[in-house]
Order: sequence, then C-alpha cells, then structure tokens
Amino acid sequence: MIDGHFKKRLDRVWNYLARGIVKAGISANQVTLAGLIFMLLVCLVYPFWQNQVGFALVILFFFAFDSLDGAVARITNTCSDFGGYLDAMVDRYQEIAVYAALAYTHDCWPAAFFVISGSLLVSYAKARTAVEKPIHNDTWPDLMERMERILFLCVGLLLSSVLTVPDDWPVSYMTGLLLLIGVLTHFTAIQRFFRAKRILQEK
Repeated sequence: MIDGHFKKRLDRVWNYLARGIVKAGISANQVTLAGLIFMLLVCLVYPFWQNQVGFALVILFFFAFDSLDGAVARITNTCSDFGGYLDAMVDRYQEIAVYAALAYTHDCWPAAFFVISGSLLVSYAKARTAVEKPIHNDTWPDLMERMERILFLCVGLLLSSVLTVPDDWPVSYMTGLLLLIGVLTHFTAIQRFFRAKRILQEK
C-alpha cells in the first residue's frame, strides 16, 4: 500500500542513496545477495542476543538496504527480468528468516507460521494472477504488503520495551504481535483474491 501510493517519491530517495554503491562498482544483484547474507547472519545471532529493540533497528536497516538494489539497477541501466526475480526470491527468504528467528527465540512457532503462510499467499496471489493475464506490478495497493508487514513488526518490537502483557493473558507479547500481523496479512491475501477475481473475469 505504501509502495503503491508513494513509489515515485520513495524511488527518488533510493536513487539518491544508491549513488555511492554505484561509484563503488557494486552491481544490483550483488546488493541483493549481500542483503540476504547480512539478514541471515543477524537472524542467526538473534537467539543469543535477544534484544528486540536492537533487532528491530537492524532489520529495518537491512530491509531498507535491500531496496537499494532496484535503484542501482535503474541508475546503471541494468534492470533485468532475472534481477527482479532474484530480488523477489531473496525478499521471501529474508522474511522467513526473521519470523523463524522470532519463533525459535520466543517459542511462538504457530503464530510465526500463521504470518509466514499469509505472507506467501499475498505474494502468490499476484504472481498467479500474472500467469493468467498480464498485470501491472504497481497497481495492487493492498493493506499489508511487504513494506507494511516489516514496519508493523518493527514498531511492535520497538514497543516491546515499554509495553507489558498481563500475567493472566493467554498469549505472550510476541505471540500476540505475530497473530495480529497474521490476521492482517491473511486479510490482505483475501483482498488480493477478490482483486484477482475481478481482473480475471474482465479477461
């Protein structure tokens, strides 16, 4: 939703930040893979670190860093179908790694699975529609796209330092946060289902 409504403005920001990377001679695909490696390392460290505020800030940085690959490709005129495909695959692995790290550390596997399944369905809803009919990638401004999920999660992690859950609550703070994200994410998947239904019926 944010990316769909503010894509041009955001692209100008990423283009500005990517200039230094371009001067260093780093390609867009190298930026994509570097973001994946760094994110996996952070997720592997989190169970030992267990600093939710720090984790939120770090994953915000690396998810933002991941947005620079498209800017590098635009500036260097090296946009390619494979580059877009690689970026999409890496995005999924990064998101799965983050929720797996949270699930392992806080023992909330069912809630994490609920979020991950919704996230994959949100992505698949658009991709499967494109198999049936050509679509514009930027015209799906739904509620909990990848950027919204990341921001929602990071805000929730940051607030964990000031919010507490009563002892008599049936779920922990982390489980409740992931369940809320999961509900909103599956709602978005349903949004996309009906959007796809309309598009395909117009075919």
